Amino acid sequence: MNDILINKTISYFKENFGAEPTKIVLSPGRINIIGEHIDYNDGYVLPAAIDKIICFAFAKNNTNTSRVIALDLNDEFEIDVTAEVKLDDNSWTNYIRGVINQLKINGFQLEGVNCVFSSNIPVGSGLSSSAALECGFLFGMNDLFNLNIKPIDIALLGQKAEHWVGIKCGIMDQFSSVMGQEDKVIKIDCRTLEYTYHDANFTDYSLILFDSNVKHSLMTSAYNERRQQCEEGIAIVKANFPEIKSFRDCTEQTIIDLKDKMSHDVFRRSLFVVKEINRVIQACEALDNGKIELLGELMFATHDGLSKDYEVSCEELDLLVDLAKEETAVIGSRLMGGGFGGCTINLVKKGQEQQIKDKFSKLYNEAFGIELKIYDVKVSNGTSLYTK
Repeated sequence: MNDILINKTISYFKENFGAEPTKIVLSPGRINIIGEHIDYNDGYVLPAAIDKIICFAFAKNNTNTSRVIALDLNDEFEIDVTAEVKLDDNSWTNYIRGVINQLKINGFQLEGVNCVFSSNIPVGSGLSSSAALECGFLFGMNDLFNLNIKPIDIALLGQKAEHWVGIKCGIMDQFSSVMGQEDKVIKIDCRTLEYTYHDANFTDYSLILFDSNVKHSLMTSAYNERRQQCEEGIAIVKANFPEIKSFRDCTEQTIIDLKDKMSHDVFRRSLFVVKEINRVIQACEALDNGKIELLGELMFATHDGLSKDYEVSCEELDLLVDLAKEETAVIGSRLMGGGFGGCTINLVKKGQEQQIKDKFSKLYNEAFGIELKIYDVKVSNGTSLYTK
């Protein structure tokens, strides 16, 4: 599938610019196995790059103006890389503008490039196509102009570019897009950015994403509210236990002992965060020991917490997870991402994938009148140069 995408991107570049591209960059989307809503709580996350990518074709053009073509959108724009960078009404271009802005802020001298990109990452499904766009373009500029930016700094510059666009994301999306390795998940310490790789050997199980095909408008306001509630919760903890610096220093009992000092919602949010941090640690141990069924149980537990305690699920996602719980062929399922729509991530017994897909599609459509989108994913390498 990626070969078709790569060839299409190269051909389009040649048609538009009359020459072969000099660099081809592949930049992946990502999944998160477990560890949701704890990146901004100094916790751990467990993402991985996947085999859904954005393909970029690049060449220098020996001018000060870059021309960037979004093949899938049938759209393009030009930007003078020596001029002040400003946000534009054409939203997709702002991710590229943000990257150029970050390079300029950090003192890099830029020249113009010709660039075509095309993607098979489903937009709006929670697979972080924006991080793949930022990091892929950065990676290409870094290689074309020998900027010598380290991979981890590409991730950090990509995050800053997204902040400039106006989305205050954590580091997980860009980090996993750049630093991913085939058949490995990355445990990232969101407080220190230390990271370790763990084998993503799911043996007898396939990773399947069920896309609810809905995105409820609660997302942004609820996300901000959850962050505020967590800040309130940890402030109460610190006031009573000054030696504690963050939720990762807490036990469940720490939170339970402070229940009377917290509002009902702040208590539940805080307890979820402590439990979820522990689940990430347990998930790494499960993977290291080949206990995939235990990983599945942890995924189900995460969804229950996200739905009942953190309250970021919705009836569509809850139905998909409830269906999964009834199937012996599905050993783990949970909502992935911010919530209120998007995908569930599922571990499905090999050989029974099609049966599960057909059944879930039928029941989901009967319940909501919505078509269920389905993506098979494999854990893959991070952003890289493509060579024929």
